[in-house]
Amino acid sequence: MADNVSTKIVVPGAHSMVSLLGSRDELLAVIEKALASDVHVRGNEITITGPAADNALAVRLFEELIGLLDRGQQLSSDAIDRTLAMLQSGGGDRPAEVLTLNILSNRGRTIRPKTVNQKRYVESIDRHTIVFGIGPAGTGKTYLAMAKAVQALQAKQVNRIILTRPAVEAGERLGFLPGTLYEKIDPYLRPLYDALHDMLDPESIPKLMAAGTIEVAPLAFMRGRSLNDAFIILDEAQNTTPEQMKMFLTRLGFGSKIVVTGDVTQVDLPGGTTSGLKLVREILEGVEDLHFAQLDSTDVVRHKLVGRIVDAYNQYDAEEERSRGPQRSPGRRDDAKRTRP
Repeated sequence: MADNVSTKIVVPGAHSMVSLLGSRDELLAVIEKALASDVHVRGNEITITGPAADNALAVRLFEELIGLLDRGQQLSSDAIDRTLAMLQSGGGDRPAEVLTLNILSNRGRTIRPKTVNQKRYVESIDRHTIVFGIGPAGTGKTYLAMAKAVQALQAKQVNRIILTRPAVEAGERLGFLPGTLYEKIDPYLRPLYDALHDMLDPESIPKLMAAGTIEVAPLAFMRGRSLNDAFIILDEAQNTTPEQMKMFLTRLGFGSKIVVTGDVTQVDLPGGTTSGLKLVREILEGVEDLHFAQLDSTDVVRHKLVGRIVDAYNQYDAEEERSRGPQRSPGRRDDAKRTRP
């Protein structure tokens, strides 16, 4: 067993211990629970006692938390958990830089990435014309893409935003549903409207939509169009067929950017139908100016239990796959051959 050593940290006078540890030491309690080393606070000095390796991690955690305070970030238990998780993952990104990368601010609320993978995803949208954000529910793939779209519109990098999803449950045969066109498609597009309301003044949204600056429409409405000077987001892309995916990607016009988001473990297509999102990676992997960003359960920004649920389902699916043995996907190549814009 490693010998315990003591390491001392002096918190700079510019920061109060209340900001770092909480008004009632509630943040200190989170830190103590997360660290293997013992933490003792006296004045503006923090003494860490434990094995040298554990102490080193604790020192880095406090350095990053102080770095967050330096950047004007208010600490929370979530910020502490995410900072520690990044440090333990051993990546090269500094948590204080990841958690203070501002994408968009509206009504006193700032949208930022909360994990290293989210930061890399956001940066890939800046660097590439087409980006695929693939990952489970709650990883922020659609929300962050929409924040980047609004940012691009406000910076006049594009003239309009186009948001689209496949209306799978209705088979996109919307004529069979009661009501006007917008009443028919509203249930499928409502999550996109909800996100927009977080990012723009609600009273401005109807005006922007009436002017065509923001368009929210089902995927079927994209056919036959060429989309120039637009930021285009295809959400729930796992529910596209290979034909629909090819049709959508070939709508790309000059001065435009496309982000495709989806979760390949949540396909709602009829049995035997190949997901366009699953197939597209095999077809387009390695194509220049196109990037696949992968997010996983560690990037879930909802309740912590959501990440555990995602992991449990992934483990169950993997065990089921092993028990079934290798199987050839029926009709896969035929699907690929039949695709056309």
